[in-house]
Amino acid sequence: MDADVLKKVALFEGLTQGQLAKVAQIGHSRTYPAGAFLFREGDAGQEMFVIAEGKVRISKSVPGVGEEALAVLEPGQYFGEMAVIEDSPRSADAIAHVSCAVWVIERSRLDQLMFTDKDLAYVLLWTFVRTLSERLRETNEKIKGFFALSRF
Repeated sequence: MDADVLKKVALFEGLTQGQLAKVAQIGHSRTYPAGAFLFREGDAGQEMFVIAEGKVRISKSVPGVGEEALAVLEPGQYFGEMAVIEDSPRSADAIAHVSCAVWVIERSRLDQLMFTDKDLAYVLLWTFVRTLSERLRETNEKIKGFFALSRF
């Protein structure tokens, strides 16, 4: 992925041009047809994704209800970042909502880059914290909505 394109991704906004070039070197692209799973809830996660083209649906399977879409992400958005922060199974499914192209960053390569560039690591980790906090807030609001609906 081009460093100029990466600069438009919220995760990388605070990076210098040189740091963006380093990040651009560690990723690779992948394409998925509509309906394909990029990963499933419970899978081991070793990579995160940035959407270059198309849309990706993040969802959970709710027993007795079926698929509950948590978000539909568009180009420039990223997901799967929890896999590069912690060593836990995927917490949701990621499904190509329409055919899509994503840019994939492997955990080991990002770890190595952050180890060698502490300023880059600082910016990325704080952005991860803000993203996770925002997503937790959104999830809490959805849970409130589910409880409100379940009373009827």
